[in-house]
Amino acid sequence: MTGGSRAESAFGNRCATAARLLAPFVGHFIARVSFDALDDEESLEITLRDSSAKPEAIISLAGVRHVGLSKGPGISGNFVDAISVIHLPKAPLPWPEEAAALVRRFDGLEELVWLRLVGPAEIDVIASIVTVYVAMSDDEASTDPTTA
Repeated sequence: MTGGSRAESAFGNRCATAARLLAPFVGHFIARVSFDALDDEESLEITLRDSSAKPEAIISLAGVRHVGLSKGPGISGNFVDAISVIHLPKAPLPWPEEAAALVRRFDGLEELVWLRLVGPAEIDVIASIVTVYVAMSDDEASTDPTTA
């Protein structure tokens, strides 16, 4: 196995881990979406929250190549019906047609991740880095002796 294929496998694993971590957050609400552009680096953060009795997730995406948002009058408080995290490999490996329509592929383009949140609001993000943070619920934190 070469170093490149290990890195590609590692990124695919990162995407699979993000998908696994986010699966329990279907049904949660979008609490916050924050887009930041500084110099040549764009990033996006999405917070999913339900209640103080349930954990919250923060999805951090960097190296943003595409952002799409379809919503009604507001985004905060919209629930999430489906979450997908799709690994988009380097060329010549194929991408889903929908992703290929959102980002132009070229030689040297790194592996990407495609995050989709679907509900009354829909968010599509294609980026080169995805990180998912899961925080314990407020109720858990108030009874966890390690947080004192």
